[in-house]
Amino acid sequence: MKRILSIISVTLIMASAAQAQPAKRRVPTSTAAPEQPAKAKSSASDRASLMFPTTAAMPDDVVWKRDIYRQLDLTKDKNAPMYYPVEPMGKQVNLFTYLFRLVLTGRVTAYTYKLDGNESFDEKDKLAVKDMLERYGIYYEEDGGKLTVADSDVPSAEATRYYIKESIYMDQRTGIFKTKVTALCPILMRGADEFSTEATSYPLFWIRYDDVAPWLAKLPMMPSNLNNVTNMTADDFFAMNRYEGKIYKTNNMQGKVLANYCETDSDMVAEQTRIEKQIADFEKNVWGNGFLADTTKKDSLDAEMAVEGEKSKGLLFGRKNARAKTKDTANSGSDSADKSSAPAAKSSGRKEKSEAPASPRVSARRQRR
Repeated sequence: MKRILSIISVTLIMASAAQAQPAKRRVPTSTAAPEQPAKAKSSASDRASLMFPTTAAMPDDVVWKRDIYRQLDLTKDKNAPMYYPVEPMGKQVNLFTYLFRLVLTGRVTAYTYKLDGNESFDEKDKLAVKDMLERYGIYYEEDGGKLTVADSDVPSAEATRYYIKESIYMDQRTGIFKTKVTALCPILMRGADEFSTEATSYPLFWIRYDDVAPWLAKLPMMPSNLNNVTNMTADDFFAMNRYEGKIYKTNNMQGKVLANYCETDSDMVAEQTRIEKQIADFEKNVWGNGFLADTTKKDSLDAEMAVEGEKSKGLLFGRKNARAKTKDTANSGSDSADKSSAPAAKSSGRKEKSEAPASPRVSARRQRR
């Protein structure tokens, strides 16, 4: 009996020890295959989005939206924060080097740039990184299927252009207009030398902005030449629309770019101005004389109307006061005239009595005599 009790107690102790063991120390008994790289990439992306949250995505049920494609020139001052430093300086890298590393390591999915310029984020359009490196002559090394590119071989100095797609939409939940970048495409500019001043553009790939936004929130960026503190991130730069670029395409029924129907440069500039004005006019028409865009102008108009009202009010009161003064003056003049005439009459009466002789009263009967 004692032996049975001892066996039962040992069994209970072993069971309690197994339950108290931490979950991480347990060895799985199944022989399942390890996770695929896609799952690891998605989990890394999820961790980045949790650690570095970004702005909310554009709702699918917006009531109005206009898609605009712009070309950014990184040699311009407003776009310079995306270009410098051209070569990595410690932990500081430019936007292209950062995106190139994310695509090379598989953390962010890139999609093929098509000849028609339209982006497609379907599974069949995913970019083969090795083919892209060979196509554009970027030197790389491969070790066990892993691709590596040295910092000196990353063509960041040639990436002086970007295509971006932005959506201007009205959010009916908040009642505001917002401009959100939805896709990025870096461009290599090659071919300019001492014999040719025209460089040829080579768009590399499209990236969905929402996929790369958590990573861009980790990339510090210098806001301007006047402020060298890197207190801004690349995600802040795009979220605040601090870039500057010309429109080269809009989403239309025929899928044409502006160059297809603008014959001259002046026609191109006029069309770009017309599109910008269409967007601004739509916002003004929705809010009635531009509730958001013309707040200052409306306040100044209200102030001017108030001043004019005060002036007209003062003028009206001035007219009333003038009339009252005229009436009082007329009344006072008549009263003074009456008063002055009354003593004169009395005095004239007294004078006539004093100066007239005392003659007897003659009646008609006496005259007949």
